[in-house]
Amino acid sequence: MPVRDAVDVVPAKNPGPGTGPRPARPWDAFARARTALDAFEHIVGGFGTAVLALVMLLWVAVTAAACLVGVGLLLVPGTLRAVRALADRERARLSQWGPEIIGREPGTGPTGLREAFADRATRRELRWLVSHAFFGLLLGMTGLTLPLTAATNATFPLWWRLLPAGEATDSLGLVSVDDGASAFAVSLLGLGWFAVAVGLEPVLAWLQAWPGRRLLAPDPGTDLALRVAQLTSTRAAALDAHATELRRIERSLHDGTQNRMVAVTVLLGAARRAVERDPSAADAMLEQAQGAAEQALAELRAVVRSILPPVLTDRSLTDALSGLAAGCPVPCRIDADVPQRFAASVEATAYFVVAEALTNIAKHSGARRATVTVRRREDRLWLAITDDGRGGADEAAGSGLVGIRRRTEAHDGTFALASPPGGPTTMEVSLPCGL
Repeated sequence: MPVRDAVDVVPAKNPGPGTGPRPARPWDAFARARTALDAFEHIVGGFGTAVLALVMLLWVAVTAAACLVGVGLLLVPGTLRAVRALADRERARLSQWGPEIIGREPGTGPTGLREAFADRATRRELRWLVSHAFFGLLLGMTGLTLPLTAATNATFPLWWRLLPAGEATDSLGLVSVDDGASAFAVSLLGLGWFAVAVGLEPVLAWLQAWPGRRLLAPDPGTDLALRVAQLTSTRAAALDAHATELRRIERSLHDGTQNRMVAVTVLLGAARRAVERDPSAADAMLEQAQGAAEQALAELRAVVRSILPPVLTDRSLTDALSGLAAGCPVPCRIDADVPQRFAASVEATAYFVVAEALTNIAKHSGARRATVTVRRREDRLWLAITDDGRGGADEAAGSGLVGIRRRTEAHDGTFALASPPGGPTTMEVSLPCGL
């Protein structure tokens, strides 16, 4: 169905005199509570990495002290790898809550003391380690204490009688409780603590994450350099895939359609010569020529469909994939939830990825069933092809997986394959499709 490229925006009317702010809506409070809950989850994760950072900082101090007598030089490579591993863990955590933070390539980085002092990224990771071990831990403890204090005070009327006489007070010791009224006053303080927690948790989470986003991010220009390198690689892969596709089309036309047309020409020439001598033989030759022409036409149509399937123009991507599943020798289920249309190049890539994957499943997997899942996740089209076959799929085996990867990366997409021996095999492809 057609997709609207833009949304009509109707300008708001100017507020009349005396128009005040809109009253607070209940769902606004729920949104703030949800934000505070997400921030609390973020703080819990940051508190865990802060504890690890404190332990790692102590180990770095021990290594540095041991270097004064020479023994620590043997510990430096392992210590640097441990610091990088912890920094990568923090990068992964922060990337789940905001823009992705790109770290080093695995297996790279300094391994010696002199190289570590000269490496800017290592110095930044050590600065983050110190900051997170102290301030991240302090902010994490504060963020954990606020909701616990609120919950303790809010539920105080339920359990204050279990405390020894004279020790029943609120969390700060401001209100002494000796009857139900004072216990209820403490519960009101708990509601106040909840309000404070809702307001402060997002701030604490941002402050806890700020050193990591500032110190663990690559230097300015690194992202651009990595992006240029990636685009250069995918451009080369796209050109290679394009050349491979042209060779495939040329072979299909040369080995199939062209041979059929040559046969038609030969039969027509023989029939023309036989018209005067043996009309019945000429009629048989013309029938053979007609059959060869029909086969050539069918092969030509197959080549055309392989360039851009007409079903994607006439119908939706879901319908096109359903047609592929119907023609697959292995029972296949299509689970697609993509009501809108995408760019023709994106749909064609998704179609060919599924077609090649189902071909591989039918030829090599020994599977009894397969499932194709298609979803839109934000601005990307996500596909997962799963089968219950023997597994062990390998890109180097020449089963078409390299072509799928190249076609996917040529569209700035991602390709992932999980195929342990014994199965199951899962292929995931993500393609950018715009907003």
